[in-house]
Amino acid sequence: MLIRHSTLADLPAMEDLYARARAYMADNGNPTQWGDSYPLREWLEEDIAEGRGYVCEEDGQVVATFMFTAGPDSTYAVIENGQWPDDLPYGVVHRIATGGARKGAGAFCLNWCLEQCGNLRIDTHADNKPMQELLAKLGFAYCGIIYVEDGTPRLAYSCKK
Repeated sequence: MLIRHSTLADLPAMEDLYARARAYMADNGNPTQWGDSYPLREWLEEDIAEGRGYVCEEDGQVVATFMFTAGPDSTYAVIENGQWPDDLPYGVVHRIATGGARKGAGAFCLNWCLEQCGNLRIDTHADNKPMQELLAKLGFAYCGIIYVEDGTPRLAYSCKK
């Protein structure tokens, strides 16, 4: 597998991955985190234009997609019922999605992100048990509760290389 910046030509494959991820989440007890339309296509286009959109490919097929950038991230400025382990520079992952066709793609992407920055933060919905299990497996520590733009809470995690 390899990670590369996403391009506009990747949008159909990315949107398909997100649709499959939303269906998987809904089928596994997490119907509200991404609802029916998250993320918006314009956000993906903006990620591509800003150089923070990525895809993971295997044998020429896009098997995962995510947004990765250097912090600070305003959604992580306030944390409740816990704290971040440090104030050092960190990278941020949002909107990670796999289609389920390639086992291990999510872990591959998160490990790649950690290699890029050495200190990584991510958040997920309380109902997203598969993501929580993956984060624990990869050594991420639960840090507390943050709130995303729409005001809903998310479980916040951190990992250092």
